[in-house]
Amino acid sequence: MASAVRAQPRLRASADKAEPAPGADTAGRAGGLPATPGDIPGHRFDDEDYPAYSMGRAAEMLGVTQAFLRNLGAAKLIEPQRSEGGHRRYSRYQLRLAARARELLDQGTALEAACRIIILEDQLAEALRINIELQQSRDRHQSDNAIRRTA
Repeated sequence: MASAVRAQPRLRASADKAEPAPGADTAGRAGGLPATPGDIPGHRFDDEDYPAYSMGRAAEMLGVTQAFLRNLGAAKLIEPQRSEGGHRRYSRYQLRLAARARELLDQGTALEAACRIIILEDQLAEALRINIELQQSRDRHQSDNAIRRTA
């Protein structure tokens, strides 16, 4: 079965540095850290592929059991990254896939069929996104050519 698992997360170089944004409120914060993660430009909290959630937290957020998440891993729908200690870590993207799987299973869809549906939905969404980008690029190129011709 094809997998909806993305390549390794694309982490931003700036995400490794916990430096306050210019003008960020750091008063009373240990080590002068920003008041909120959102004050850090390009922080990992903005990255939907960053494995920020432990298995327990992910299960709690989705209202499912940890066994359900392990079953999705066994079905190859999501493959969580592992922490240095070997614990499963889930990204927001993976949580969205798991939530969709839960919806389909609640409607009576078999796990394997639900995984295939989700993979196809994900592939379609990616193809549509790429199509829009290509159309916008083509439109910009045509507009640039029209401007050159009139100049």
